Amino acid sequence: MPDTQPSDDAPETPAQRRARRAQFLRDLMEARALRDRVQPRRARAARMRQQMRMRTFRW
Repeated sequence: MPDTQPSDDAPETPAQRRARRAQFLRDLMEARALRDRVQPRRARAARMRQQMRMRTFRW
């Protein structure tokens, strides 16, 4: 994997930041999917809590 850290003398461009953020979000979603597969009871409880939060949310 290439070194994605920007050097100290070159500031990070917005495009580099977006690419880094997109990669982070992909990794995060993959980790959550893995956790849901290996802990189905906890994943179901988390879905239920999220649904309850969405039902009680006031716009």
